[in-house]
Amino acid sequence: MLGGVETRSVSPVFVGRADELAVLTDALTRAAGQEPQALLIGGEAGVGKTRLTEEFLCEADRRGAVVAVGGCVEIGAEGLPFAPFSTALRTLHRLLPDELAAAAVGQEDELARILPELGETPRGPHDEESTARLFELTARMLERLAADRTVVLVLEDLHWADTSTRHLLSYLFRALGSGRLVVVATYRADDVHRRHPLRPLLAELDRLRTVQRIELSRFNRAEVRRQLAGILASQPDEEFVASVFDRSDGNAFFVEELVASRASGCLTGLTESLRDLLLVRVEVLPDAAQRVVRIVAEGGSTVEYALLRAVTRLTEDELIEALRAAVGANILLATSDGDGYRFRHSLVREAVSDDLLPGERARVNRRYAEELEEDDSLIRAEERIIRLATYWYYANDAVKALPAVLAASVAARRRHAYSEQLRLLERAMDLWEAVPEEVRGELRPADYTEVYPPCGCDPATTPLQRLDLLAEATVAARFGGERERALKLTKTALRLLEDGHDPLRAAWFWTERSRMIASLARGDGWEELARAQELVRGLPPSQVHADVLVRAASWGMLHKPGPDNLVAAERAVEYARMVGAEDTELNARITVGSLLVDSGEPERGLAEMYAVKDRAAELGLGMLVGRAHVNLTSHLESLGRSREAVELAEQGAELVKNSHLMDSEAYIRGNLAESLYSLGRWEEAATQARRTLTLVSSAAPRAAAVVRLAYLALARGELAEAAGQLTAARAHFGSHDGQPQHRIPLFRLAIGVAAGEGRIADVRREVAAVIDHGFPLGNHRYAWPLLLAAASAEAEARGLPAAEAGREEALTVLRTAARSLATPVPVWSAHSEYLRAELLRAEARDTVADWTAVEEAVRPLERPYLLARARYRLVESLLAAGGDREAAAGLLQEAYTTSEQLGARRLREDLALLAQRARLPLVPVDAAATALFAPEADPVEALGLTSRERDVLRLVAAGHTNRQIAGELFISPKTASVHVSNILAKLGVAGRGEAAALAHRLRLFGPVTAQAAGTR
Repeated sequence: MLGGVETRSVSPVFVGRADELAVLTDALTRAAGQEPQALLIGGEAGVGKTRLTEEFLCEADRRGAVVAVGGCVEIGAEGLPFAPFSTALRTLHRLLPDELAAAAVGQEDELARILPELGETPRGPHDEESTARLFELTARMLERLAADRTVVLVLEDLHWADTSTRHLLSYLFRALGSGRLVVVATYRADDVHRRHPLRPLLAELDRLRTVQRIELSRFNRAEVRRQLAGILASQPDEEFVASVFDRSDGNAFFVEELVASRASGCLTGLTESLRDLLLVRVEVLPDAAQRVVRIVAEGGSTVEYALLRAVTRLTEDELIEALRAAVGANILLATSDGDGYRFRHSLVREAVSDDLLPGERARVNRRYAEELEEDDSLIRAEERIIRLATYWYYANDAVKALPAVLAASVAARRRHAYSEQLRLLERAMDLWEAVPEEVRGELRPADYTEVYPPCGCDPATTPLQRLDLLAEATVAARFGGERERALKLTKTALRLLEDGHDPLRAAWFWTERSRMIASLARGDGWEELARAQELVRGLPPSQVHADVLVRAASWGMLHKPGPDNLVAAERAVEYARMVGAEDTELNARITVGSLLVDSGEPERGLAEMYAVKDRAAELGLGMLVGRAHVNLTSHLESLGRSREAVELAEQGAELVKNSHLMDSEAYIRGNLAESLYSLGRWEEAATQARRTLTLVSSAAPRAAAVVRLAYLALARGELAEAAGQLTAARAHFGSHDGQPQHRIPLFRLAIGVAAGEGRIADVRREVAAVIDHGFPLGNHRYAWPLLLAAASAEAEARGLPAAEAGREEALTVLRTAARSLATPVPVWSAHSEYLRAELLRAEARDTVADWTAVEEAVRPLERPYLLARARYRLVESLLAAGGDREAAAGLLQEAYTTSEQLGARRLREDLALLAQRARLPLVPVDAAATALFAPEADPVEALGLTSRERDVLRLVAAGHTNRQIAGELFISPKTASVHVSNILAKLGVAGRGEAAALAHRLRLFGPVTAQAAGTR
């Protein structure tokens, strides 16, 4: 190996870039204060990204930071999965072995997918959360490693990054929340064309305020002069500066090449061609050195010395002499670990590689492949498979390349690098027809595939088929987040299966297609599932058959509840048991348990799901453990057992968090937020909902969390916030989501917002729309609160002229809908009683007995907000009937205390104004003097309104426009507008309709007649 070879074309003086270096060193300072830093350095090839990074790393080293550098590797059409992270982490493992081991403790198997030195890479599990789990573990490991020391992680040449590397970098930039960590990534800006895969990532990172982007421009003439002075160790003459500046156009690397060419006596041979400029110094090397340089160019970004010696077939002395010439000419450099060689600049490597003849390139790649097959110790084990696949592919040897590419796809899958697995599988399919059938016949599914379940054949003896590769590629695309590609692959596969020769495999692809259609919001997926069911009908039991049945039953449970779903789920359990597919059986049993709860057998259904939860935990099936917790907590809440649901959800959230099942954790925490809301623990509910939003990118759990926040905002009287969250939830769910459990709560929120803003016509439209969809079996838990909200809106609007038309019909619609709903447990019986009373109030027929029954039904339920509202109505009724004022005062005080504890502003204001009108204390009598409002206070004055604003609000409540108000009060329309704006601000409402609704709800003025309202 070589060392200490002097190179004279690089300036020892760091030129320019003072501002950029300052940004980097400032990031180092910030990181020392436990504030992780993320930076991107971009610029054209040769502009000086590497030199700037080296200067920064010198400063980091001077400050005592631990530095690790990893470069993205360009190998053929795809990079090595996680290559820069693996290299950088390997450095950290070497520098901080004990500390890194402690940071990775307990998760070594998973983290070995990125850093193989930590142990053996496990075969599974593989699912849509696998990559996210790995990314989360990596982020937490880096945070722990950088907890008490500054760590600088540099990832070079991001333009060559594989998809998995790009995704991991994006995740890190978003997820790092603590630690003394600086992550710097460099990329070649001129390579990032419009369709380059890095471009979307750069756009995404630009939107993050935590990421700083540094763009390097070319040198100006003065900076080129300083660079030349540094290289030449003397001041250059101006004619030479002008010549170099004109030829290099300020590109630092080209400046160095021009100086080196001049020093080699080749200046007269230069042309304007960039390629010729880069090749000119290679062509003056000795023949042996030129040959070595060409071989290194085809080997990848770095070539190990042992491999290079084997491929060149030179003696050690001859190889070292050739390398010395190439390193001395500043064309090759020894790697930092002293184990291999790379080009000083990738531009030179690209130029040399492009200059190879086609046959020459194939021969060099074949030589690399043959030597790797002969001796697997020449390179690291984790790189050998992918590099062997690449070398055989570019050697144009399809027979050798196909099994090598397939083996590389298996290695990528084991590292959860599903995007790279997909690219390799696509390459294998491209090679398929070029390989003789007898050779393909020797390949076995057991060696290369695992997603398609064996059905009537032995994967160890049956020949591999193209359909096996399509199945594997479909799932790889889905796991890698490339759903559009997965959808296209299913279409290709189903076209090959049109002749009906393999109905089970066709059913499998239709099931996958259903999943993709639904996830892409192209439909609900039922048409595809129906095709799958038709294909398996009448066939012997198999895992595919069981999978189709359980998926159909689950779809029906969520979209079209009915008894047929339970039959299908139970048959799926039976079939899965017959073929020994226990994971499918357990999944089906969760569906059975859920359907039993919905059909009126709650205890049996819960027992089934608890049993599955325990068995799945015993088998280590994390996804099923997560699903069991999701369904159990949801059903416990639907049964009114919120305290149990909270306890189980807290346990489940921690359990799946430890397994890094982020979507499962998000669903469980969403359910936890719902149950906490029911129990009146609103701040905790909000915390859980917000935490859910930080966990996932999947639409459904994000939407559910947003719905929870919207309910909180609505209950607190924050109508604008509730409306914004409703809009966000609709966007997350999409227009094709037909699940009643998603649809009905959105209608409930829309009704609440419309009612709060005094838009009774919109309330009725929303009710008509949701009833048109219907309330399927098991969805009474969502329907009862919706109908109650609509009935309350009708009761509040009683007396408004705008509400009179259509009132009777609207109340009839609500009563009819309620008759179709089940009341299987006390919580829904209480809602039914509450709804009946509200409908009577809407007709001015409610009595003290009605509201007493409601209060008694709600009191045992541990639903403080619902109870406070019921007591408010009971107090109103008692006072209107001249009932027991002392009892009314006690109920009023309890309800007011609850509203204050919850932060239910709107209910609190209603209760306060009721107390003022009735001259009842809101606190015990001896402290009544300190109450918020004196009992004798005028309710309107208590709101802070002047006498003029009282007159304006009365007319606003009557539906007058500003011009009509001006005419009535003999003021200008502009003055009326100012008064209205002041009123809205004092009332804390967003618009005139909401102000009118508030005035009417609080009975601030007498009944509004149609004549008083005027015409509009």
